[in-house]
Amino acid sequence: MKNLIFQEPKERVTDGTSGISYAWNSIRASVIVPLLHLAIILCSVMSLMLFIERVYMAIVILYVKVLRKKRYTEYKLEEMKEDLELNKSYPMVLVQIPMYNEKEVYKLSIGAACGLSWPSDRLIVQVLDDSTNEVLRTDFFQYTQKLVELECLKWIEKGVNVKYETRKNRNGYKAGALKEGLEKQYVKDCQFVVIFDADFQPDEDFLWRTIPYLLENKELGLVQARWKFVNADECLMTRLQEMSLDYHFSVEQEVGSSTCQFFGFNGTAGVWRIQAIEDAGGWKDRTTVEDMDLAVRASLKGWKFVFVGDLGVKNELPSTFKAYRYQQHRWSCGPSNLFSKMTREIILCERVSVWKRLYLIYAFFIVRKIIAHWVTFFFYCIVIPTSVLVPEIQLTKPIAIYIPATITLLNAVCTPRSFHLIVFWILFENVMSLLRAKAAIIGLLEANRVNEWVVTEKHGNTKKQKNNIKTLKKSRSQVGERLHVLELIMGTFMLYCAIYNLIFCQDHFFVYLLLQAGAFFIMGFGYVGPSVPN
Repeated sequence: MKNLIFQEPKERVTDGTSGISYAWNSIRASVIVPLLHLAIILCSVMSLMLFIERVYMAIVILYVKVLRKKRYTEYKLEEMKEDLELNKSYPMVLVQIPMYNEKEVYKLSIGAACGLSWPSDRLIVQVLDDSTNEVLRTDFFQYTQKLVELECLKWIEKGVNVKYETRKNRNGYKAGALKEGLEKQYVKDCQFVVIFDADFQPDEDFLWRTIPYLLENKELGLVQARWKFVNADECLMTRLQEMSLDYHFSVEQEVGSSTCQFFGFNGTAGVWRIQAIEDAGGWKDRTTVEDMDLAVRASLKGWKFVFVGDLGVKNELPSTFKAYRYQQHRWSCGPSNLFSKMTREIILCERVSVWKRLYLIYAFFIVRKIIAHWVTFFFYCIVIPTSVLVPEIQLTKPIAIYIPATITLLNAVCTPRSFHLIVFWILFENVMSLLRAKAAIIGLLEANRVNEWVVTEKHGNTKKQKNNIKTLKKSRSQVGERLHVLELIMGTFMLYCAIYNLIFCQDHFFVYLLLQAGAFFIMGFGYVGPSVPN
């Protein structure tokens, strides 16, 4: 009797366990496995598209570098400069510096712009200040706008033609400020406009290395310089950012310039022909990438662009994880949102060739701005780890290893000094792909936060940054401000897959899964960059 009492529950537990196991196996066989097969097919196709695009760009770059066929070298800059100096026919140039609460860097950008080598009577420096905050000055508060205005007055006294402009509101954000700046009466005589963000510090000869291209080639609408980072060595996060951006400038911008004479305007460190801006319909604030919006519209009007890869402009990388996340959300959400708004316009445009329209839609938008984010997150962070839990799924090495490795190496080779950091770069980019993939979907669907605009926080030169980092470490006290729930969930998922692989599988895939889980946890808890709390 006693034995019967204890045996009955045991049988029930066994039956219950068997029932759950049977139900799970049924769901896995009928639902999960087919869905995972479909996901692998879709992700494999997207991965192959990205791989082909990367290899194509690598071939183009090898061609232009080996044969020295970079687009800007065809224009014979030195001869154009000599002609300009001989004829003394200097065009009127406007330099616009849009800023918003840039208390740490406003002096750097204004000073660099006012120090540009160009006849003083043919240069206007326009400071577009939308600042609203106050700054503590020793024992009193002072508005940032007042500080910027005083800096402008200092340069005016030195003989520089500086125009200080403010607005009553921030309508249109940066695009709104630039648009209103071009509407000023004193701008009517200007042929070209140069744009620098508040942390950009051009060299003295910047105009001499850009304006001649536009003077001698009437079909050119934009000359874009590359970025040179003053704080790349500040921390591991800035080194990894440098690797990604070096690829963007060295490969993506160069390929666009050399093949289609089109690329996305970077929003700063570029010179526009004002007529090209007007032909394109002027600045628009319908997305958070007003610079790319203008570039696409100008290209559809037939204007050509040139990227000058050997001309760098010093600027600052986001050195806090919070600032970097806001920047990456804007850079990922804006392009997909612009794509959804302009696809029909691009397809129906008959002014440019079919090849250029195909390049815009397929290569520029779909592969680089959408698929690149989706493949990195959904394939490398979701599908491949999930396949560990489902024995029926077998991934081939070319899809799971060789293609991702090739894409990674092609990217990393652009920054040789950081090649030893390639493992950290892979883990970092995989974690950031969560935010980017989510932002790209938000942009396509025009969901919440689609028009969110948060100015990237800057800290000035490297000496100032060291002091600011100490302040940041002391001020970050709110736990909620550091925690990123989705990253922590992904870290937990990766850790579970790693443990499962270690116990039940005969390979060493758990090593990657453990490293990736650690990266998700580290970034999920906000322990990235100089913003780590004491």
